Amino acid sequence: MAKDVEVAEQGEYSAKDYHDPPPAPLIDPEELIQWSFYRAIIAEFIATLLFLYITVLTVIGYKSQSENDDCGGVGILGIAWAFGGMIFVLVYCTAGISGGHINPAVTFGLFLARKVSLIRAVLYMMAQCLGAICGCGLVKAFQKSHYNRFGGGANELALGYNKGVGLGAEIIGTFVLVYTVFSATDPKRNARDSHVPVLAPLPIGFAVFMVHLATIPVTGTGINPARSFGAAVIYNKEKAWDDQWIFWVGPFIGAAIAAFYHQFILRAGAIKALGSFRSNA
Repeated sequence: MAKDVEVAEQGEYSAKDYHDPPPAPLIDPEELIQWSFYRAIIAEFIATLLFLYITVLTVIGYKSQSENDDCGGVGILGIAWAFGGMIFVLVYCTAGISGGHINPAVTFGLFLARKVSLIRAVLYMMAQCLGAICGCGLVKAFQKSHYNRFGGGANELALGYNKGVGLGAEIIGTFVLVYTVFSATDPKRNARDSHVPVLAPLPIGFAVFMVHLATIPVTGTGINPARSFGAAVIYNKEKAWDDQWIFWVGPFIGAAIAAFYHQFILRAGAIKALGSFRSNA
């Protein structure tokens, strides 16, 4: 009897302390008449613009400084810090407005998990790609000679690696990122670890940093289709376009796997659905 009371008390505590938000509707026309929706799209555009501006400038600056000095510039470590640090800053700034996606792969994963509607997901991706193009455009406008000379920060498969290796690197790298996004924003984790102040943008930024350390030598690290697309559009060289599909297919596959793993394996979505079916039967 005492055990039953304890279980009941735990269940009551859990019910008060934590609940999953309802799934987002597939199509929500009401979003189109809300200013908060358009404000979020603008936030995604500006955040992606700033992200590409800072990070591509860092890449070009490193290449220009190391041209005559192998030890010059910030190095791969500095480039990784630039990408991870900017994601930390921008997710922190925009999380309360748009959710701080700044990446079509993240948006796609959250859409598959029913965290955002189809309309929001599509417009977020469009805003992110446009922001990336504008960010790279600013870099080229300010440093045109360096931009063209040092590759424009475009993602390309490195010499010595085949396309399968590049695709695998993008899939795994994006899985790490999107899995971290799900874990850092999980309401269940926030409830259970409420005594530990975890700032969600911090692990997300560190995930980007670590993935860049691992995959810069392979693909230059995409894990963000908007980042790769924006650089390819402004740089506009054949090699960047030939490898472009890797930086879309890989991240989308990685995001889909991360969404499935978190929602249906870790959060037991499949078991819950099966249990609901059995109870109805």
